[in-house]
This record gives sequence, structure tokens and C-alpha cells, in this order.
Amino acid sequence: MEYLPISEYGVVGNDDRCALVGRNGSIDWCCFPHLEDASVFARLLDADRGGHFAVSPVADFESSHRYLDRTNVLETTFETDDGQARVLDFMPIREHEAPGHGDERFQQALYRRLECERGRVDFGVEFAPRFDYARVDPSFDRMNDGVLACGDTERLGLYADDDVDLEVVADEGRVDGTVTLEADEGCWIGVQYGGREPLASVDRDEALEATKHYWREWLGGRDGSPASMPEHWHEHVVRSELVLKLLIHHETGAIPAAATTSVPEKIGDPRTWDYRYNWIRDAKFTVQALHDTGHREEARHYFEWFSELARRGPDEIQPLYGLHGETDVEEIELEHLSGYRDTGPVRIGNGAAPQFQIDAYGTIVQALYETVQFDEETTITDDEWSAICELVDFVCDNWEKKDAGIWEFRDERRHFLHSKLLCWVALDRGLALATENGFDAPLDRWREGREAIREAIEERGYSDSAGSFVQHFESDEAIDATALLIPIYEFLPPEDERVQSTIDTVCDRLTTEDGLVVRFVDSDIRRDEEEAFGLCSFWLVDALVLSNQLERAREYFENVLECASPLGLYSEKIDPEDGTLLGNFPQAFSHLGLINSVTYLARALDADGEVTPEDFDPDNVETLFRRGDPPEP
Repeated sequence: MEYLPISEYGVVGNDDRCALVGRNGSIDWCCFPHLEDASVFARLLDADRGGHFAVSPVADFESSHRYLDRTNVLETTFETDDGQARVLDFMPIREHEAPGHGDERFQQALYRRLECERGRVDFGVEFAPRFDYARVDPSFDRMNDGVLACGDTERLGLYADDDVDLEVVADEGRVDGTVTLEADEGCWIGVQYGGREPLASVDRDEALEATKHYWREWLGGRDGSPASMPEHWHEHVVRSELVLKLLIHHETGAIPAAATTSVPEKIGDPRTWDYRYNWIRDAKFTVQALHDTGHREEARHYFEWFSELARRGPDEIQPLYGLHGETDVEEIELEHLSGYRDTGPVRIGNGAAPQFQIDAYGTIVQALYETVQFDEETTITDDEWSAICELVDFVCDNWEKKDAGIWEFRDERRHFLHSKLLCWVALDRGLALATENGFDAPLDRWREGREAIREAIEERGYSDSAGSFVQHFESDEAIDATALLIPIYEFLPPEDERVQSTIDTVCDRLTTEDGLVVRFVDSDIRRDEEEAFGLCSFWLVDALVLSNQLERAREYFENVLECASPLGLYSEKIDPEDGTLLGNFPQAFSHLGLINSVTYLARALDADGEVTPEDFDPDNVETLFRRGDPPEP
């Protein structure tokens, strides 16, 4: 079997889990009982061994897919010579009012509704689960209304209406099925993790309607996004909101970086990582995006997550955590899986967890500061302030140390510009929280530390020869997209000559004609990357808006929108040559960047989304990470 392009997958899910559904009707990635657990379908990572659950016409077909309006319910339409049919895929949302729906296991399921719209369509079914990342082959037991797949300790029930004829092919580890549908006929098929119940007692039609209602109710507002969002970008924002909600863990508020593991950053390159973890560095972008789209409950939940992390103490902070706060996320290579398009290794766990990334402390302080700024109902308790003080003090004592940086270089430590910038942020926002709320703090010590970091960044982080802030203090030529964050964090104003020169250099050396931005070039740490990084491309848009280069910002932004999948989804990276999506998928970072860039553009453009530079006033276009007062000179 050939591997599908990442752009041909849709994602469905609910509070704790996601599944990738190909345009060919095959579910090629799904983990149960939760997103961070072992896969039951992993053909995404090995076409032969991974396992899948496919539903598609037996005859040759053309297919397309879309989401039902303002939902995460995926509709795939198949056309054959004899007819047209559709498959609706969704994971049910908990509805406590309905019998059985209050059981958490109710959500550990995936339903597929087959409907013939005209003519006649013969469907084929292939159900081939492979438990524990395809390390355990199943056995099968027949049930009255389906088949139970059994692993060592796991069970996955396949349910099907009576019209679906199922046959166990035990020696090949799968169940085959067929069903013929005439116009206006339909049937249900689905899987329930843990066995047959509670799916047996669920009305699937009611579950579908309840799930559609849930997504639309959650979006709320003006069909899903605040009125300040320009109409022509509305659908992009809505889809990004729905992606984020899919990824948010309902118990803890944590948000994994993506729903998958080990989709390579470049085909043939071993940069394959497990992204099903919550990275601290995502917090500063997440809080803003949730607030600007009106999802304050999720933002508060996220605040509580980071407030709890802060109370663990500075020495216990690590760059990433499991979705329940787990700290032990040992990285393991699964040698029996070949990887997406035979690009291994396939990894579970993430070896970056024990790294020293000092930018994490600034990220936590920034996220807490942002939440308090935006949400009048959120206040910082004495215990929380004590924890924040410990973080800021830690930065004062340790900002001069080398670290692994935001890009998590595994074998190198440097004085990374971004890390120093976030150290400055930790002290600056710590001072703001103290002075604005009357908290006790060693203000003189923090001010001295902030000034020392400023001097270091300005004296050692800017290269006259490169005309830009550079990746790390030891280099005069390494250009890194993180330098675009300097005006966004209000370290320097956008009109500063060094900021403008940095933006020009990034445009010249990191950016394609279409505005796609790679992470870095001319680094002594790792070779240049050819793939564009989605979030960095949105950072450039934001920096251009702050610089009053509105037409260019809008042009680049709309070019990046063209790089989304047909369903409006982004992975981590984009091949500038052909637009191929690369890296884990869907990527929270990319969708956060989209929302935040729309926020910037909406503040700078008029109500119809027209560019009006003559009316532009930088003081009215606040940075996402508002400091409040102007930065010190």
C-alpha cells in the first residue's frame, strides 16, 4: 500500500483522543483509551504492520471530504460509476442526560455512518487492529452484532448493523465486511474500546446529533469567532479553534503539541518525534489564542495547569509533561515499525523532557501574567505568587547559563537569544505583576537582573555584520526566526533600527517569495533546514503588522493559508517547493499562530479587512503579549 499524503487526512476526536481518517476512508491512526496511550491503528507509521479500519466502495472511486459545518464530524463522499455515497466519522461527546452517556467509556469509541445518496454502492470493510503500537496481534471472538478483537489485556469491539456481512480472516489478523446500499439507505458501523458496552445501548443517531450540537454550542458567538475577526478569515479561525478543542485534555486542560508521533520533519530524515505531550513553550501562544476566540473556560483551565506546575518549584520544572502531568516520558524507539513513508525511527516518549530550557520559566510567568490581564475573574493567590517569585528568582540566578533552546538541540548548549529574551520576560512580567498588584518582591534585585539581560542581548545578541539579532551569542551569522519575537514581547519597539534590520534579514535569508519561513540558517549547530516552519511564518506576519507593513503582512498571511490541507489543517512544517505538509499532525503550534496572526491583522485593518496604512497607529495594535507600559529604553 502507498502512504497517503498528510494533507489527505482529516482528524476526528473528543476530549481525550483523536483519529486520523484518510480521504480513502481508512482510519490509519488512533490510540485508545486516550490520545497519549498506545495505538490500535497505526498504518500511518507502517503500511504493512500498523493496522487500520477502512470503509470504502469496492469499485473504483473518486473521493472528497469536508467537515460538517462548525463541527469535528468528518464527511467523506465517494463517487463510483454506479452511485454516490458518504461516510460520516466522529467520536461521540459525553452527554450526561442520555442513558449510558455518563460513562467515560462512552467516549472511547468511533462511529461511522454509511449513507447512499444516489444509485447503488457496494462497500467493503477492513478491520485490522494491532494493539500496543502493533506489538500485539489480535484474536477475534464473534458476537451477535459484531466481532471482539482481543489483545493481551485490551479489547476492541467492532459493531455493525445486520446488513453488514462480517467475516473473520484469522490467519491474516483482520475482519472483512461487505454491505450494499441503495439510494437513501444507510447503516452504522463502529468500534468501542474495552469491549462491547456501552456502545450496544447507545442510539447512534442521537449520538451524532448530540455531537454536532456540542461542537456548535462550544464555538458560540458569531458562528464561532468574535466579531472582530474579518469575515473572509472566519472559517480558518473556526477550524483552528476546533482543532485546539480536539487536542485539549478535558481532565487537566493540557494541550499536546499534536495528535501523532514520528511523522518526519523531512522524508528520509530521522527527525521524528513524539508530540503527544504538553510543552511549556506553547503556553504563551495558547492563552492569547483562547482568550481572543472567547474560550475563557479553557484558558482558565490552562492557567490552573501552569499554576500547578509553578508550585512544583524551579528545580522540578521541565520543558514538557505528559497530559496528566507525568514527568517520566522516556523516549523509546519501536524498531519493528518502518515509519511514515519508511522514514524511521518511530519513537514513543520524548528525550527532550530532561533538558534544561531556561525559556520555560519566562513562558510560565508570561502565561500567568496574560491570564490575569485578560480575565478579571482570575486572580493570583498568595501561594501562587510565592511560586512565581521562586521562578523569577531562579531566572535571576541562572540566566547566564547555556541551555538547549526552543528548538531543543540535543547535543549542544548555547547562549540562545530566545532563551535570554524569555529570561528578560520572566523578570519584566514578574515586576509588572508585583507592582500592579501590590505583591511583595525583591524589586531592586529583579530590576538589576532585567537590565543585565537587556545589556547582554543588545551587546552580544546583535550582529552588525549580519544586520540582525542572531541565534545565539557565540555566532555573528546564524539567523533564527525567534528574533522576530523581540518586538512582539516589547523588548524593543518595532521602529527600532535593529528590529527593522532583523525583519529585513529574516525576509532576505529565511523567507520564500510566498512568505514561508524556515527556522534558521548558517547555524554552527545543525545544517540549514529547507522546510518552512508554520509558526515562524505566522511570526513574520505579526512582526510585519507591528512594523506597519500591512500589505506585505496580509499577502504573506494569505499565502500561508493556501498551504493548509483541503480541510484547513496544518502540520508542523511545509515543503516550500511543492506545499507538502511535513511533521506531526494536526499541529497545535501552527493553528495557534494562525489565530494570533488574524488577531494582529484584525487590529490593524478596518472592519472589511482592507489595508489602511494611513490610519495605522502602532499604539492601537497591541502586541499579543501585552506588557502594559511601554518598554524601557
